[in-house]
Amino acid sequence: MTVLNDLIAWYQSLRPETVADAARFYAPDAYFKDPFNEVRGIAAIERIFRHMFIQVEEPRFVVTARFAGEGGDCGAMLLWEFHFRTRGLGAQAMCIKGASHLRLDDAGRVAEHRDYWDAAGELYARLPLIGAPMRLLQRMGAAK
Repeated sequence: MTVLNDLIAWYQSLRPETVADAARFYAPDAYFKDPFNEVRGIAAIERIFRHMFIQVEEPRFVVTARFAGEGGDCGAMLLWEFHFRTRGLGAQAMCIKGASHLRLDDAGRVAEHRDYWDAAGELYARLPLIGAPMRLLQRMGAAK
């Protein structure tokens, strides 16, 4: 699926100057949802990607697997790793693993993009100050 290959290449080489290329890959009224955002439209999706470059240093996506529908099913699932460095004095390298469910329109553009990842375990539990209480809550909720 060439469209999916091109989309994956864009995600993996995303830079501030290529965010505006989202219109090549997303439908004008595309829907996007992740643990922090729920938006509709290319401009809003571009804001999310631009914000990523403000919040963290050296952000980089690595797609580790893909599963694409065949025939009349225009959907795909991407498994990915998001590598970045936190900002500030305690800057550290981090990696979040997640998945994106994509539904493509008839033109091969993303109509729906839903990201799934564990914000509590992959992010909050690793942060100073809130990390210790988050880890305690995880231990309390775990099956014995």
